[in-house]
Amino acid sequence: MDNWNIETTCVQGGYRPKNGEPREVPIVQSTTFKYDTSADMGRLFDLEASGYFYTRLQNPTNDYVAAKIAQMEGGSAAMLTSSGQAANFFSIFNIANQGDHIISSASIYGGTFNLFNVTMRKMGIDFTFISPDCTEEKLEAAFQPNTKAVFGESIANPALTVLDFEKFAKAAHAHGVPFIVDNTFPTPVNCRPIEFGADIVTHSTTKYMDGHGAAVGGAIVDAGKFDWMAHADKFPGLTTPDESYHGITYAEKFGLGGAFITKATSQLMRDFGSIQSPQNAFLLNLGLESLHVRMKRHCANGMALATFLSSHPKVAHVSYPGLPSDPYYPVASKYMPDGTCGVVSFELKGGRAAAENFMKELRIFAIETHVADARSCCLHPASSTHRQLSEEELLAAGVSAGLVRMSCGLEAEADLIADVANALEKA
Repeated sequence: MDNWNIETTCVQGGYRPKNGEPREVPIVQSTTFKYDTSADMGRLFDLEASGYFYTRLQNPTNDYVAAKIAQMEGGSAAMLTSSGQAANFFSIFNIANQGDHIISSASIYGGTFNLFNVTMRKMGIDFTFISPDCTEEKLEAAFQPNTKAVFGESIANPALTVLDFEKFAKAAHAHGVPFIVDNTFPTPVNCRPIEFGADIVTHSTTKYMDGHGAAVGGAIVDAGKFDWMAHADKFPGLTTPDESYHGITYAEKFGLGGAFITKATSQLMRDFGSIQSPQNAFLLNLGLESLHVRMKRHCANGMALATFLSSHPKVAHVSYPGLPSDPYYPVASKYMPDGTCGVVSFELKGGRAAAENFMKELRIFAIETHVADARSCCLHPASSTHRQLSEEELLAAGVSAGLVRMSCGLEAEADLIADVANALEKA
């Protein structure tokens, strides 16, 4: 792997064209791939050779872009998925089976909470949700003999709590399980969780990585550091023969750097088919090429809006980890010294009704079920992304009834603040 700075990796990572090959990542818009003999294809099905036979599992365009994201995060291997939800599902289901248990931060995206708390519980996987601010003792008490992973978001959506990576990584590794981090909001430009103990990193590439609201997608990155064989009894799917692939043991054949992603691709992608389309991967790569430039502007606009809101008489509370007054400022400064994200959450003094009236008056910030885009947008999570949560679950996730999530795009700082100021005055 080239020892490049993140800016160079954003532009040139993952794909290195040979003599006479396309300079841009090519779109391989094909479902299938031709081979001269059945034996050639058979070696692919046996995982004895590398290559492509059906895009439901793998595609060259996707692999080029996944390799770039792996390089950006400092991981050993990566894969693209059809969405961030698929990435988080695969990251858990690749190592947890019926009867297993997962510890998760309670402060996570509402869709992920619903995936874990409802859908995956129906599959027989149990979850314990714990505050990201819990003590080491409470975190320790959450572990069970059948715990298979610890999960959290680097910056939670929309509460903007910041995870103490080292605390959670230390606890996970003491119990012989991997630490999984959704790093969607800061992106590897501002934070690389692997450097602080994360074993698996996920992304909703739909957000800042794409950055233009053009393509839904997700990604999973393996740090290549977790020793599955050292905890073989906990992870039989990786450490015992897979009869669907003629008895291959992934951890033995593909080692620390390749076992997790190979299993997720050859088993889960094979059976669930949650592949990212090659066209979407191409669009994602265009977004990645400017990510390092865009994140600086997103963060600058976020900081400006948070500063404005923090002194406004109609605002009860502002959450933005870049603000020195924010309770997560110390931990954000430790793990994200160059910036956090462009998302600001705040609560109006009038609660839910005031929040809804405020949003009606906005002209630049559009009401969308989206975030982390070049265009500024906003959302009322309690009535949308977190609508399925109870009042108790909303509080645990850091989402109050009056909370508004503002995603600062790339527009002029003065225009964004003027739009918010006007809406506050009319509301």
